Amino acid sequence: MNDVMIEARDLNKAYGPVHALRDVNFEIRKGEVLGFLGPNGAGKTTTMKILTCFIAPSGGTAKINGADIFEQPIEVRKSIGYLPESTPLYPEMLVLEYLEFIARMRGFRGDEVKKRIRTAVEQTSLGDVISKEIRALSKGYRQRVGLAQALIHEPSILILDEPMSGLDPNQASEIRNLIRSIGRERTVILSTHNLAEVQVTCGRVLIIANGRIVADDTPDDLRDRAGQASYIATVASPESGYRDAKFETQVSEALTQISRVKTVKKAEGDTSDELQFHVLPKDNHDVRADIFKAAVDGGFVLLGLEKTSEDLGAVFRGLTTGDVSESTAGSRKSKGDADAHAANEERASQADSDENTSEES
Repeated sequence: MNDVMIEARDLNKAYGPVHALRDVNFEIRKGEVLGFLGPNGAGKTTTMKILTCFIAPSGGTAKINGADIFEQPIEVRKSIGYLPESTPLYPEMLVLEYLEFIARMRGFRGDEVKKRIRTAVEQTSLGDVISKEIRALSKGYRQRVGLAQALIHEPSILILDEPMSGLDPNQASEIRNLIRSIGRERTVILSTHNLAEVQVTCGRVLIIANGRIVADDTPDDLRDRAGQASYIATVASPESGYRDAKFETQVSEALTQISRVKTVKKAEGDTSDELQFHVLPKDNHDVRADIFKAAVDGGFVLLGLEKTSEDLGAVFRGLTTGDVSESTAGSRKSKGDADAHAANEERASQADSDENTSEES
């Protein structure tokens, strides 16, 4: 059984001479909570507007729950609940009135309206404010109302554009937990600039830059692929309690002699009772056991050993500014995908060249 809920193929979008999207390809499967990241102007909102049939691509196509965005736009809209960054609310309405309006706009009548509202209110915990005017609600509750309108027709896919924007930490935590809960039963695309949200909410990350997908992987794998793991070894100072340059050299040499270690440097954070060393392994080897053995053989006390890697923010900056290795950018690409990507690059370059030639003429 095919569980692909969203399939984008060679999506392109041009606004005159400006190319917002170039040969964008990805699939999202049932039950995935996907973080969609990219700097301003990277193509995130354009991609989401194409998937929700708000705008048409200049090239390529997409299928939503098996329905083509060109041939079956009504079926596409039935499958999607969409929460734009600016939540579409009527502030003078009561919450209940607004949800009734949305349900009727979705084509529900009679008891079915009440049933749909009841379910959406339970999912978003709006029971305490159902009789209040929307303009009287906090930003967090207004976001809940926006989520309720996106859920009222019980879609299989949710597309959320910056759902935590402008919320305080408590409100953001509540919405984040709500999205995780909803994501157990639906496919969710979460577009955000907040990397912390992605790390705690999403199981997979797509990063887009300059209209192209530059990474597709889990948050943990992105960090591991983009930044080599290193280790902070904390060693007890000599019993004398003062800095001993000879002891520091002894520890540094013992760690450097480990065959799978590349470099050893003194790290920040020393105290009178402990010293810290930054150990970088060769070829991303796990050298923790080697470090413990070196401590035993060298006669020094190892107080702690911490594995570190680049955070997702550093990975994001590297990918979206071009400072990233080819292996990282293609973390989920097979050789065939890489060849296709290269062909697409060539076609895009040729198109740009033709356009420039035309303009010069």
